[in-house]
Parts: sequence; structure tokens; C-alpha cells
Amino acid sequence: MNDAATSPAATPRHHGRPAATWAGALAAVAAAAVITGCSATPSQPAASASSASAAPTTPAAPSSAASTPATPTAAPATSAAAQPSATPSGAIPVLGQLAGVFAQGQGFGQAQPAKIFNGGDPTGLVTHITWQSWGGRKAIGSGTAEYVGPNQSVATGTQKPATVVAFHLGTCDGKLMYQAVEWYFPGEGQSFDPTHYENVCTGSYVPAS
Repeated sequence: MNDAATSPAATPRHHGRPAATWAGALAAVAAAAVITGCSATPSQPAASASSASAAPTTPAAPSSAASTPATPTAAPATSAAAQPSATPSGAIPVLGQLAGVFAQGQGFGQAQPAKIFNGGDPTGLVTHITWQSWGGRKAIGSGTAEYVGPNQSVATGTQKPATVVAFHLGTCDGKLMYQAVEWYFPGEGQSFDPTHYENVCTGSYVPAS
């Protein structure tokens, strides 16, 4: 049954029909409604549909996780074990000591001395020494010393490039030192001879002169 036909708000449009014709049609519809037992009261719309559409939507409360800014995670502290450990520096050896015939010399008892002097004649002096190594079993440097050739006197000697070698690393009188030193003149055909040197621990020559 069309409930809209009996509703006052649903007034039909004439579309050119006489008013009397519409009145008769309405009376016939009302009579049919009584005979068939249909209620003239329009049915109520489903409550669920109307309430769902009419009820205002309550905005959901913002999530605390979304509204709270993320706390930056602190970088993990580097453990002490990961840090490079400081290695205690070992004892630095020196070149002998002032003793014996070299007690009045220079450079002995020092590390990487730039000058070595026996305390005697000019042939026992080496200057402007630059060390290429120091601290290993053998230390090597280069400097300038007086060269006296065969059949020459000390007075006629000349300054020549010399190679200095400090060796026999060990402990003397409780101190770490190179206990031997020798220098030679490569430009004059000389080479290192470990059997001839100055014992700068005891202050003597090897072999003894």
C-alpha cells in the first residue's frame, strides 16, 4: 500500500486534471484502506537507519602514541673496552753514559744526540747527526766527522759524511742504553765493523788500544 497517498504532505500534483476527479479518487482510496485493514498511519522509518544517520559522530580521541612526539633514542654509550687503550710508552734507550775515557765527552747518556764527542782529538767528534732509527736493536744515523786517510796526520784531516751506528742494546748500571757506538765513512770505501767500537757503558775502546 502506498502510505504517501494518505499523508497530508504528499499532495498530488494535478497535471491538468479537475479538482473533483482528485477528490473522488481520494475517497475511494480511503474506503479501500478500511476494507483491507491497512493502517492509514504512515509507518515509522527504521530507527536504526535514522538514528545512524542523525546521530552526530563523536570524533575519536587522538591516540596518545600518535599525539606524543617520539622521544629520540640516545646513542648507546661506547664502552670503555671499545676505546683504544693507552699503551704506556716503553723506556727510551740512551747512548751509553759518561764514563771511563769518555767521562768528559758529549752526547753520551742522551737519546738521539745530535753531537757525539769523545773528549779527545777531532777524530772523536761527529756533528749534525740525524737519526733514521732509534729504539730498536740497532740505531742508525748520519752526520759529519773528520776523516784521516792512510799516511795522513790528524792536522790534515777533512770533514766527510759519516754513518753512525749505535748497537748492543741492553741494561748498564740499571739503565737501558746502547752500549756500543761506531762511525765510518761509506764515501771512502769503509763499512760497519761490529768488532771495532767504543764501549760507552764502561768508557773504553774495543779492541783496547
